[in-house]
Amino acid sequence: MIQDIFPHRMDITYKPDRKALGSDRIVYFTDGGVLFGTSLPTVSELGLLGTDLTYLFSIDDISFFLPEDVSASIPEGYQFRRIRELRYSLEATKEELFVIYTARQLWSWYCNNRFCGRCGERTGRSLKERAITCDHCGNIIYPRVVPAVIVGVIDRDNDKILVTKYNGRGLGYYALVAGFAEIGETLEQTVEREVMEETGLKVKNIRYYKSQPWGIADDLLTGFFCEVDGSTEIHMDESELSVAEWKSREEVQLQPDELSLTNEMMTVFKNGKVPNQ
Repeated sequence: MIQDIFPHRMDITYKPDRKALGSDRIVYFTDGGVLFGTSLPTVSELGLLGTDLTYLFSIDDISFFLPEDVSASIPEGYQFRRIRELRYSLEATKEELFVIYTARQLWSWYCNNRFCGRCGERTGRSLKERAITCDHCGNIIYPRVVPAVIVGVIDRDNDKILVTKYNGRGLGYYALVAGFAEIGETLEQTVEREVMEETGLKVKNIRYYKSQPWGIADDLLTGFFCEVDGSTEIHMDESELSVAEWKSREEVQLQPDELSLTNEMMTVFKNGKVPNQ
């Protein structure tokens, strides 16, 4: 999955006083995408050494920063690229994609909280923790993490898995039932509700598999396997899905890369290794 970057290691510890070296990297976003050449630009390449930068995190001995001044000149060989385009073009490494996805989550959080949502005054940065603070009313704003579920629904009698395709999202590959947790729900209740809403199926024996940060949508994805409970007849929500169907191991078509929890769970089923089945 995208976060599986071993032997590299991410250090997400908040270090507001961390100063950039010329060899450190800048993750420079606009609404048009992220600045990328053959890799992410260095601090020196953008002429930002000694300027105000926002420290994000480190991977091994390289630190990553957001630019405070978004008017930096663009060196030859760099351009703003759509993140999805970079993912499927295979031009960026898994480590670079993980950096971009995670940095995108923090960049969006900083941009969306320049003013306090409680009193409207301009906010500042905490020096103690990764938080945005309002000195006027005392409001503290932490990074937004959205819990969501990925669900591998198994028909044990026929040895099949429920696969889906989203409606109107331009993605041609198969996925699994997925959705966001609602206020007051446990994750297991989210599993039951999302499967019922999208496919009309009841499920049982819900068991946790793995989790995955997915910064492009602020998600913390939690994967669950479960079994269909009763009828296997699908009643698809056509406003949400364009396809919902049962597939045998041989019929499962995997996604084009190995970055997503969804693809790993489909691979686990295809290889006959669903836990506790």
